[in-house]
Amino acid sequence: MTTRTKLLLASGLASLMLMSPAFAENMLRVSYSEDPKTADVQMTTDAYTLPLNIFDRLVESETTGPGQSALVPGLAESWEVSEDGLTYTFHLRAGVKFHDGADLTADDVVYTFDRMLNPATKALNTDILTFIAGAEERLDGAADSVSGLKALDDLTVQITLTKPYAAFLALLASPGASIYDRDFTEAAGDQFGLTPETTNGTGPFILRDYTLNDSQMLEANDDYWRGRAKLDRLLVRVVSDSETLRLLFETDELDVFDLDYAPTQTPYFYGSDQWKGQVRSGPRVGIYYYAINQLKEPFGDARVRKAFQMAIDRQTILDKNFYGKGKLEDGVMPRGLACYTPAEAIEYNPAKARELLAEAGYPDGVEINLQQVSSWSTKWSDMNQIIQAQVAEAGFKANIVTTDEAAFLAARKTGEAEAYTQVWSADFNDPDNFFYTFFSESGTKVRGYNNEDPEVFAAIEEGRGMTDPAARCKLYQDLTARIVGTDAAWVPLFSLDHSYVVQPRVKNFVVPWNGWSDMSYYKVEVE
Repeated sequence: MTTRTKLLLASGLASLMLMSPAFAENMLRVSYSEDPKTADVQMTTDAYTLPLNIFDRLVESETTGPGQSALVPGLAESWEVSEDGLTYTFHLRAGVKFHDGADLTADDVVYTFDRMLNPATKALNTDILTFIAGAEERLDGAADSVSGLKALDDLTVQITLTKPYAAFLALLASPGASIYDRDFTEAAGDQFGLTPETTNGTGPFILRDYTLNDSQMLEANDDYWRGRAKLDRLLVRVVSDSETLRLLFETDELDVFDLDYAPTQTPYFYGSDQWKGQVRSGPRVGIYYYAINQLKEPFGDARVRKAFQMAIDRQTILDKNFYGKGKLEDGVMPRGLACYTPAEAIEYNPAKARELLAEAGYPDGVEINLQQVSSWSTKWSDMNQIIQAQVAEAGFKANIVTTDEAAFLAARKTGEAEAYTQVWSADFNDPDNFFYTFFSESGTKVRGYNNEDPEVFAAIEEGRGMTDPAARCKLYQDLTARIVGTDAAWVPLFSLDHSYVVQPRVKNFVVPWNGWSDMSYYKVEVE
């Protein structure tokens, strides 16, 4: 038995060995690192490949360039927003059909969002709808419907918010806002999305086969309202082992190699004469950062926090741990996010950092703790070890504290977590997804920053309701200067590029604006 065959058998993919180029005419073959478990997007927070290809949303976030996007009409061909920013009226496209032939109606939209908020569903991602009037009451079980959701006629939906929220359309373009057929979904019950027979959307592909922990096969929707996809089929194979993944790709049994699933292969593909011309790369709209808890001394002093910022050689970490495939970030908003402009650069200067520590009363240096979780990827412990060595030059005597995840989350929630490093990627393309998450009055507590700055709190709340795009962007840029500069409330590290390698026969492959591995394959072609 050959090594290749052994690996295929070990990965549970032997049944798909016949998916050679001869059998793959007009079929795109991609991989996923684990089984998504369901196509029901209301029951997942990260497995979005199936939902993005099976369903549509009222509004779509379309990639317009590397790390760039625009909100465009989806199932709603147009909409109006009231002057007070509270009422959204969506006009649905006529003639859109679900995969089973049923017509899309406004009632389906109302049902979809009510289902998510119904406590009996136990849905995830409900936060994208909590701005709707009556949403909280529905979630709490105090109401049996959502007062802010109304079908005015078969093709008109009205959504009323409790208060203006500038990012609401961006939320409706997120995968969690995919639209379902009321009759079909109610009949499927808790089996919805688990099999091809219990899955039904309006999207460009129809789920035809689902083999748990092995693969999903999708076929083009001949009656898709935007026009039939160029592909006939889309095969999603579950491959968790990076070596198997590379073998499958290099033997032409996969068309797309996602380097996020095998980052150690980056130097090989970028340096290969055969493959370097087939690399497709784009920025991931996300940011690696170091969180600083101001309730933990010595970080209550802004001078110490600023010294910590200046003591970390971020470029070295990017080069050593991520092969230099990314860009240093100096603010709260990463490149690619709406309103992004480059922030004032954070200087790497351990000598100046040591001076700041002396000014703060620590001429002989100071002891700090860096926290990590035992079950997290080794990349986090690797980064902590590098940072531990780097900040020593500035006078920080860093101890690395390892806990289990439950203990870490409990400590963070109560404000007892130590400094820690993590990453945040955009759920939707709006600055609020970053500023509110980390630096609002509630966010700064639950994330363990405890940056008690009333001016920041007030500005974040103001920005959520602003309707002037230019003024709103200016507000977030000013907030960046205060949070990162004046308050030195966190250490922005870098954003990464997301790289793929594609077979020569793959055409029109575009890295999605947010840099996710999950994407729509509607526009991709194969020769």
